Amino acid sequence: MMNTLKGKIAVVTGASSGIGLATAKEFAFQGAYVALAARNVEKLADIVSSLNKQYGPMANGKEAFIAVATDVTKEDDCRNLIAKTVEHFGRIDILVNNAGISMRAMFKDLDLSVIRRLMDTNFWGTVYCTKFALPYLLEARGSVVGVISIAGFKGLPARTGYSSSKFAIYGFLDTLRVEHLHDGLHVMVFAPGFTTSNIRMTALVANGSEQGKTPREEGKMMSAEAVAHRMAVGIMKRKAQVILTPVGKATVLLNKICPRLLDKLEYNYMKKEPDSPLK
Repeated sequence: MMNTLKGKIAVVTGASSGIGLATAKEFAFQGAYVALAARNVEKLADIVSSLNKQYGPMANGKEAFIAVATDVTKEDDCRNLIAKTVEHFGRIDILVNNAGISMRAMFKDLDLSVIRRLMDTNFWGTVYCTKFALPYLLEARGSVVGVISIAGFKGLPARTGYSSSKFAIYGFLDTLRVEHLHDGLHVMVFAPGFTTSNIRMTALVANGSEQGKTPREEGKMMSAEAVAHRMAVGIMKRKAQVILTPVGKATVLLNKICPRLLDKLEYNYMKKEPDSPLK
């Protein structure tokens, strides 16, 4: 168990908004130094500037926070992210694979390119970043985190691509943990429930365009800040798995003891969403 994140070097993908941004800020509050990665370069630069002003430089005079423009669907971008982080900080202690997109459409209506985009971002982004960071994480006996979802434990109707990508991340990281059982590598699968973020705004619909609005009451969900704090605690305790929210925990439990009942409950719950594709 780690008592603090103070002085740790972290990489956070998808850090320009939502859980990723909240995580970068939580790590900064805990005393860690962070490489923030996302596609939105201008927004990242503003965030990093603000963090550096708030927390000041490292003891060696270098900036404590850096921005690295990264499209995690591109292998070379992920390689560059890790290289830039090591070049600036000298090592990596924590990798948070958070970058992700969602979708909402029935599979029968779905353009297959939507599933490819979700797998490229959610799954392959996690694989690429983990591959290039792994030598440094092993050297530091550090932590690799995959932000999945309750949809990575139980298929979510009208989210075939999303659930598939999150199940894939779970399988990848679960296997990685076993492979490095005696290397000191900490692997954590982190599964928030519904969280306040913009992921539903940018979710893809059947033809691949963005949904543009959220079908849920964002104010009633767990905040991204609360999620980020729980992630930091999970890393410090070196937990293998963290499942958040009462609904999320109940879903995982019910899926083990009465999966067919859960199918019905889940279908009825999700079809209540405004404009739900479920009938």
